[in-house]
Parts: sequence; structure tokens; C-alpha cells
Amino acid sequence: MAAEILINVKPNETRVAYVESGTLTDLKLERKTSPTLVGTVHRGTVIRVLPGMQAAFVDIGLDRAAFLYVGDIREDVDSDAYPFSEIDRDEPLSTNDEDGHHHERLASNKTPIQDLLKEGQSILVQVAKDPLGTKGARLTTHVSLPGRFVVYLPTIRHLGISRRIENEEERDRLKNIVQKINPQGGVIVRTAGEGAADDQLKADIEYLDRLGKEIFKNYEKRKSPGQIHSEIDVELRALRDMMSEDVTAVWVDDEDVHKKVSKFVSQLMPKYKQNIIYYDQQKPLFDMYDIDMEISRSMDRKIWLKSGGYIVIDEAEALVVIDVNTGRFVGKKDLEDTILKTNLEAVREIAHQLRIRNCGGIIIVDFIDMEKETHREKVVEAIREETSNDRARTHVIAMSQLGLVEMTRKRIRPSLIKTLAEPCEYCEGKGYIKKKSTVASEIFREIERESPSLDKKNLSIVIHCHSEVVDWIYELESESLEHVEKKIGKSIAFKIEPTYHLEQYEVFYA
Repeated sequence: MAAEILINVKPNETRVAYVESGTLTDLKLERKTSPTLVGTVHRGTVIRVLPGMQAAFVDIGLDRAAFLYVGDIREDVDSDAYPFSEIDRDEPLSTNDEDGHHHERLASNKTPIQDLLKEGQSILVQVAKDPLGTKGARLTTHVSLPGRFVVYLPTIRHLGISRRIENEEERDRLKNIVQKINPQGGVIVRTAGEGAADDQLKADIEYLDRLGKEIFKNYEKRKSPGQIHSEIDVELRALRDMMSEDVTAVWVDDEDVHKKVSKFVSQLMPKYKQNIIYYDQQKPLFDMYDIDMEISRSMDRKIWLKSGGYIVIDEAEALVVIDVNTGRFVGKKDLEDTILKTNLEAVREIAHQLRIRNCGGIIIVDFIDMEKETHREKVVEAIREETSNDRARTHVIAMSQLGLVEMTRKRIRPSLIKTLAEPCEYCEGKGYIKKKSTVASEIFREIERESPSLDKKNLSIVIHCHSEVVDWIYELESESLEHVEKKIGKSIAFKIEPTYHLEQYEVFYA
């Protein structure tokens, strides 16, 4: 399928859009004020070990301590020797059909964390996930260095081939090439490595091996917690990961970035250098395919489907809930047919929205109930197929009797909503505020609650609150006001406070 990559550069942010047949299918956005930390390597200091959680907090030079789980720690992490030297070059590369996202499972251990780490210890760590919500960055001691064709794993002895390379002859060819090179560390051949020549793979591996050694030298030189290796810029990462024969053009709307991208592509993948195009038109680059409109649509809670149905997406810190509804769609045949068509249309939109929004964690989809088992199977198979090309690892579980499909999607960076939006300062992120009638009732209840202590005191009562609450009480709650005044035997006055929140009030006795 023909595709294009659009790189939109502004002083404060860079956006990279991947477009297939005129439709936005992937979006990367990075702001200068909050660049991603994923892939960066740090010298860290263990500040606290938590045996009860089998985890540790590590200072890596950020405002917030990072989090290191026991399964992400190498057995020899306390060694003072070169951290990659424990690998025996005479040991054959173990093979596994995992892709580059799964390598962390290969080196997990079962040793208790208190036997691996101690407070004050210095360790070499890489950021696996950016800080999300209230959580600090997640770390790993299993360093992985992505290249154009391979992911290099300096700390383990392993050979893997991306599962998306399905041709067995090609898989065998790639395995033989890597085994012949016999690298110091582990290698996982990426999907982009399909068809790569021997010298291309060798150059990629040798460069990454040198990079690994340079990282350790920087670790040795640095004596305090902090970063010792950074990832390349977002536009270059996007080209490294997205560039393929399907991409017919890469549009760049900044002259300096265009030069940088052209140089990067000429060195790393010269056969694509003619596809890099400088965009100098007056019309904004993203307007070429209405990408800004698509981004705006992906910020909405409700997404309408072409048929008239709709989906509702609610995003929590580590959970995304999606509800499918028929809406205005009434179908043409029978109810089951209408429901199936709506669910299948929703599947395509859900897969699309998950990619654009970069949602991750646990995802629950509440499809419209289907009585026929064949229809249920069609929907599950459809969502597996639609998510199969997702660059983020996605796992779909069978549909429950309630019509719920449980999914997981690898979460590395904050979602689009978390990146572009912040909690409403008025509702404080709840998504709702109390009704005026509710606030009025709370005021009356508080006065009644305090009334016994006021019986013998000659006090007047003044309520400081929002103007809309006062208007509500005088217009629609006058009977309730009279009832409370009669019950406590005192008059109640109101004072409007322009700066008060709608839910805010104070009761003064004078």
C-alpha cells in the first residue's frame, strides 16, 4: 500500500504523520519542553529497595525517581566488570522467533531483588517507558540499541527474527548471516531487515556494538546519576522505524530539518534519498491530508461511524474503555445483521483510534451483544486482523458472554490526550460538576446540622457562594429556604463571591 511520511516542524514541537492511501495511520509528536526519555541510557543510583514489591527506586538525574522491576534486572548487575563482558563468544546464539519488543522476557530472573541490589549502588539502566501520570519512568538493565535492520542487545546472547518476516527461506538466510557475523551481543532482526544484504546487516551490527562500548565508557566517566546516551531526534527515529519500499515520499516543511533528514537517509538507507522532498508551499503541510482535522477528531470522546453508529472512548491512567453503539444506524435486514455491521465498522475505527491516540495498557471494548457465535468470532477475528500491523505490541483475548473483548497494547509513551491536553481546572479532571440543586441541598444540610449549637446564640447566618447557586435557590428552592429558616429560627442571607467555584461555599455565623 502506497504511503507517505509528513514531517511538520515548529520551534516548540515536531510532528510526524504516516499516511497510507490518504489516511492517517500513525502519528508521532514530540515537544521541545517534554522530549521522550525512552531509549536513553543513564548512570543510576539505587535509592530504595522494596522487597515487598520486588522493585527499586533509582535516581537517574530526573525530578522524580525511576522504577526498576526485578524482572528487568540482569543477574550480574552488581559486577564491576565491563557489563557486556560476561557474554561468551563461543556460546552459540540461542534462536527465538520473537521481535525486538519481546527481548526483555528473555533475560528475566527469579532472584529476589534484595539479593541483586542495595541502596547506594550505581547501575547502568535504560528507560523503557516514559513517566506516566503519577508514575516515574520504568527502567531496565537489559540495554537494547535499535538500528535500521536490527535491534542489538549488548547484555545477552540471543538471535531472533521479527515474526512479521514470514518467509521461512528468508528467515533462515538472516539467521545464517547473523551467526556468521558472530556478534559480541544479541541480535534481533527487525522487519526492515527482510531482504537486507550481508554487508548491510554487518555494518548495522558493528555500528551498534561500537555504540554499546561507547555507552559503557561514558558510564565509567560519569560519577553521578544522569544521562550518558540519548536517542536520535523524533523525525530520524520515525524514518528509521517507518521507512520502507511502501513509502513513496517524505515531505519535510523545514529547510534545516530537510538537510538533516536527507543526510541521515543518504547514510543509512541511500536507496530512499530521492524520496526526501522539501515542502515549501504556503498551505500547511498537514492540510495536505486534513491531518489536523483527524487529530482534533481523535481528541473527542465520541467518534461517529459512517453508518451512523458511534463509539465512546474513555481513558484512565492504565485502562481504556470503549463502548460501541448503533446510534442512528437502523440497518436494512434484521437486528442481528445491523449489530454485526456496526460492530465490524467499529473494529476498524477502534484499531485506527488506538494507533492515533497511542492508547496503551488494558483495553476493554464493549461491543453490541450478538446472539450468533459465528458473528462473535467474525468480530474477534476482525479486530485481531486490524491490529496485526500495529507497531505497538497488541494482544487480543476472546470475547466474553457479555460481548466484552479484552486487549492489551504496549504502553511506552503518554497517549495523545495526555500529550495535548490537561485535566479541566474547573472540574479537576472528574469530567463533571455537581448540579446547582445538589450544592443548594448541601448548604441546607450543613446549616441544619449546625443549628443545635446556634439555638441559644443570637447569630445571623451568611452563605458565601457562587451567583448561579444563589439564583437557583431564590428561583427554585425558595420553599426549601423558608423551611430551613423556620426550622432553625434564624434568617439566612447570601453573599455572591465572583471567584468561587460553582461547588464552593462557606457558611459564616456572625
